[in-house]
Amino acid sequence: MDVLPPLHNSALEKTAFTHRSALNEFPDFTESNERLEFLGDAVLELSASKYLYENFPQDPEGTLTNYRSSLVKTTTLAKLAASLGMGQRLILSKGEVQGGGRTNTALLANTFEAYIGALYLDQGFDTVDTFLRTHLYPLLDGIRSKNLHKDAKSKLQEYLQSQHEEPPVYTVTKEDGPAHQRLFEVSLQVKGKEIAIAEGKTKQDAQQTAATKALEILGKT
Repeated sequence: MDVLPPLHNSALEKTAFTHRSALNEFPDFTESNERLEFLGDAVLELSASKYLYENFPQDPEGTLTNYRSSLVKTTTLAKLAASLGMGQRLILSKGEVQGGGRTNTALLANTFEAYIGALYLDQGFDTVDTFLRTHLYPLLDGIRSKNLHKDAKSKLQEYLQSQHEEPPVYTVTKEDGPAHQRLFEVSLQVKGKEIAIAEGKTKQDAQQTAATKALEILGKT
């Protein structure tokens, strides 16, 4: 397991790992990590854009956008967050813990973004950029070699067509969270059979993640 760099500000670090469910059970906790997540999302986008602009000078804007989307998507961030031990540091309600919150893909990705926001406030952009260049951006080699940066929904559609199968059907099965931070759960079905289920901050993100999972299940990644 990789070692997660500590923050100088211990209160900020605690907030970065505090899920909103914990506020109901721990009176001393007054703020969840949602505001830090909001900030971290923007910092992450800027750092990733800067890295891609500098390292892929021959690639057009569309390709760079696809690279960035693959790097910052929910599943990528969640896997990295898990490898850094963030799930075990999450402060959750008992209900969230029992419901598998420490391994929940969306919660892990959100926590990663919150940590990035906290690290930015604590130590500045250059420290965040160095951290991401060490831990996140090396994953791009695997993403590019497997063509994972290409639109997963389109890849799945093309594969199913080549097999003379019906197109996939995406159904929103659950919506959760406050208005400014919705979380969507999408079920992907082929001929009425559920192939994959995924969560995302938008319906499109959840659909793309579900399509990626389906491609992995079908052995096409």
